[in-house]
Amino acid sequence: MTTDTAPSLDRILEYFELPFNDLIFQAQQVHRQHFDANAVQHSTLLSIKTGNCPEDCGYCAQSVHHQSDALAVTDLLSLDAVRAAAAEAKAGGAQRFCMGAAWRRPHDRDIEKVAAMIGAVKALGMETCVTLGMLEPRQAERLAEAGLDYYNHNLDTSPEFYGEVIHTRRYEERLETLEAVRKAGIKVCAGGILGLGESRRDRARLLQELAKLPTAPESIPINALVPIPGTPLEHAPAVDEIEFARTIAVARLLFPSSYLRLAAGRERMSDSLQALCFLAGANSIFLGERLLTTNNAEPSRDQQLFSRLGLHPTT
Repeated sequence: MTTDTAPSLDRILEYFELPFNDLIFQAQQVHRQHFDANAVQHSTLLSIKTGNCPEDCGYCAQSVHHQSDALAVTDLLSLDAVRAAAAEAKAGGAQRFCMGAAWRRPHDRDIEKVAAMIGAVKALGMETCVTLGMLEPRQAERLAEAGLDYYNHNLDTSPEFYGEVIHTRRYEERLETLEAVRKAGIKVCAGGILGLGESRRDRARLLQELAKLPTAPESIPINALVPIPGTPLEHAPAVDEIEFARTIAVARLLFPSSYLRLAAGRERMSDSLQALCFLAGANSIFLGERLLTTNNAEPSRDQQLFSRLGLHPTT
């Protein structure tokens, strides 16, 4: 789906308003046309530089603007530490290794260090993904030269609601980074967060903005907000579980061939909700007990859930 063929907001809202059984049925049909319905892609996420971020994202403990105890600030990890973490992730079943650094915009010297990390992970036979903040076109090109497979840069929410959550980075700057990444030949990983206080219309607008991109993101993480004490959104109400599953199903209808990842917040989800999301078209998760700054589902719980549902890793 591209800008020229992106659906209208009214059309997306019509999907949201379908009877739930009809919506799930349609999403499952589309999913089966493009994927093995029982296969789930496994990734692992490592924070390679944590905290002291100058951005003021209202959901994030890494911001210097917030006072959160849920964070241990670290400098950029060494190449050996990243290589060891990637090897452990591969042994645990991860197919893609994602690295995140809390920068507003990396310096060129940082890009060179990350490029070495990408090479080390690729040497292990894994796909690579990084999220480093905003990129200049030349930086995206350098990451492409290093062999980067995916660049993650979420839109977070709708353009209209964005200013309620973030004030230090414009929505257009996020789109500019995605454009630089795509032009460099790197696959795009871009999604959003549910539970920021947004409306259904905002969720529909987020999906519409993703659909307006010249090429649909190959990977779309759908995060559920994890309220962190000390952040402005620590008391934000959770999104209704049925509404969360609806959003996954609508995303599957809009992005038939993209991987839809249940990302942050999965540790707090019931097994029933996760099963419903897989039925709605989700087909990617993060493995491991920790994401960037929040807990993730325990590996033993994932193994039990996959066994009960008859799911298996993608090959």
